[in-house]
Amino acid sequence: MRAGLVARIAEHDTHFKSHRESAMAGNTPRATNHPIDPLFLERWSPRAFDGSKLSDTELFTILEAARWAPSSFNHQPWRFVYAHRESAHWERFVGLLLPFNAMWARHAAVLLFILSDTMIQLPRDKGQSLSHSHSFDAGAAWAFMALQATRLGIHTHGMAGVDFDRARKELSIPDSFRIEAAIAIGRLGDKSKLPPEMQGREVPSGRRDLTEFVMEGRFVAKAS
Repeated sequence: MRAGLVARIAEHDTHFKSHRESAMAGNTPRATNHPIDPLFLERWSPRAFDGSKLSDTELFTILEAARWAPSSFNHQPWRFVYAHRESAHWERFVGLLLPFNAMWARHAAVLLFILSDTMIQLPRDKGQSLSHSHSFDAGAAWAFMALQATRLGIHTHGMAGVDFDRARKELSIPDSFRIEAAIAIGRLGDKSKLPPEMQGREVPSGRRDLTEFVMEGRFVAKAS
């Protein structure tokens, strides 16, 4: 299984290399104004999943990438609670999503909740204090996870449409942890199986121009 996974990573490396020049030149649906690795353009958040399973090897390769995200004081505040489809936990996890998300996310291979530890003990402190960066750091781990999944030909979709109170109770999450989001992980499916009103949205989205959110020297309010 591990050898097959390495081969898949090598295959996708070849794919990204062949698309690098095109992406940098702005010849893809997600064109950039500055040269970046095409891996960032290949990552997107579909809702159509094919219902196939992921192996533990695939899932833990994705989670291993998240493990290496940067964090303040290397505190690593992220925690991941997951369920494989068709496991004893699956329907309970699906039930923690709001109905709109549950409708399509139930076809993913894995559902995962990202949590962050809101408390931190700084090196010179005797006790814990509120962490300023726990959500920021957990977001970095999510980004690493999503990019590694893309490298494997697997897709991810983050969701804030969650019954957070029920999730905290049913997943036994301590009060000191924030539930950041739920993540659907799986392989791309046929968008025709989505409701008609969702099918037109099933494409990689664009992004705002840098000039809309990058400022030199001081903050400048800009029209959204």
